[in-house]
Amino acid sequence: MTVRRIMGIETEYGISVPGDPMANPMVLSGKVVTAYASQVGMRAARAGWDYEDEAPLRDARGFDLARGLADPSQLTDKEDPTLANVVLTNGARLYVDHAHPEYSSPEVTSPRDAIAWDRAGEAIMREAVRLLARPGTAGVNLYKNNTDGKGSSYGTHENYLMSRATPFAEIVRHLIPFFVARQVMCGSGRVGIGAESTRPGFQLAQRSDFFEVEVGLETTLKRPLINTRDEPHAIADRYRRLHVILGDANHSDVTNLLKLGTTSLVLGMIEDGAVGRNLTVDKPVEALHRISHDPTLRTTVQVSSGRTLTGIQLLWEYYELVGTWLQQKYAGELDEDTAEVMTRWEQVLTKLERDPMEADREVDWVTKLKTLEGFRARDGLDWSDPRLRAIDIQWSDVREDKGLFNRLLAAGRVERLVDEALVKDAVNTPPRDTRAYFRGTCLARFPREVAAASWDSVIFDVESQPSLQRVPMLEPERGTEAHVGELLDRAASADELLRMLADGAATRG
Repeated sequence: MTVRRIMGIETEYGISVPGDPMANPMVLSGKVVTAYASQVGMRAARAGWDYEDEAPLRDARGFDLARGLADPSQLTDKEDPTLANVVLTNGARLYVDHAHPEYSSPEVTSPRDAIAWDRAGEAIMREAVRLLARPGTAGVNLYKNNTDGKGSSYGTHENYLMSRATPFAEIVRHLIPFFVARQVMCGSGRVGIGAESTRPGFQLAQRSDFFEVEVGLETTLKRPLINTRDEPHAIADRYRRLHVILGDANHSDVTNLLKLGTTSLVLGMIEDGAVGRNLTVDKPVEALHRISHDPTLRTTVQVSSGRTLTGIQLLWEYYELVGTWLQQKYAGELDEDTAEVMTRWEQVLTKLERDPMEADREVDWVTKLKTLEGFRARDGLDWSDPRLRAIDIQWSDVREDKGLFNRLLAAGRVERLVDEALVKDAVNTPPRDTRAYFRGTCLARFPREVAAASWDSVIFDVESQPSLQRVPMLEPERGTEAHVGELLDRAASADELLRMLADGAATRG
């Protein structure tokens, strides 16, 4: 119960065609996926997605939503044959989701690894843009953001594997206040106030204005602070996958580290039943909006004890609770990943409390606000000026020479934690310490024989068998290099791998 657990990030990218605002986004997104899949060849192009274990209408509150009552956007367990959907050799999924190209990273076990494979997704999208930029065509632009500034929002979702034994009501009770405040250090910043940016101004988070309820199953309408989808992609009576839809698409490594790391630690504390303080926030959805709308960080919210706290003060409360829990449980002997998150958490909160602009190298929204204030001062721009909205969009352009964040990064004006060489390797190589290793390595070694895959399965089509062979992977921490690496090295073919797996299962039986 340290910061380390199975986790991952799903990112839907904004998409446009220069000079053609009426271009069909679903068609464009399909071109993005197929362009990249064709570039990597049979390693990805043949392997589709295995939908057998998908259950998007199962609710953590103990029921299944009837299909007839579901919004079409919720029916993610049936493939649309017109949409591109591939599995990559790094263990990730690249597909079209709600008219956006989406990169779902492979399962990892630490925030730093999550950063590496998330940035690998940026590199993959950047390569797709390059492939589609043919002479004589307009090409496409892709943006790692969460809103077009005109009322549309698309997600960056986090996934955390946790104990099924933890009561869901306890997760809701203790996580909502944390999520209300987390945007103070994890928001990506946005020009415009309100879902349709009808009021001029700047706010901390891209997604906050699009949330309407506290708890619910939906992800694209009536968005909830806590999503109740109960689809563990793992052994169901042992694990729960917490599907977090509230967060922003982050560019800063430090911000991403804090988003994933602090959330994992708070979850660990909840799992351990160690939250010794009731921090329930009054009217949390409204509080989420109000905190996001105030880059001075002075807005206060009322908690159950009757106290009023700023977002920073609420985060300090969680920091102190987590610190006490870790001290009691581990007597100060923390692993490197947990120690890094706790150190960064304290450093960033200290800077934000003293003067938010001190965190301009670490926190996404601060970096963006400082840049925008530079344009405002230079050109005398009011927050209602459309040029600021255009700059906001350009900020997240995935191209290294066009995206404003990428240009600041190249100039050394933001802090990087994960080396570019690790990101480059993560584009094609899976994590070694989760089941993604088996999935990705099978695709790299036996591309012609892998018919489909999912988070919890790989399906083989081999000549020696009359039917498809499904290898289940319901335990996320099996299928690792340590577990199956030698087996994969010895297997000269997919057929031989299946025989060795069967022999191993028979021996264990």
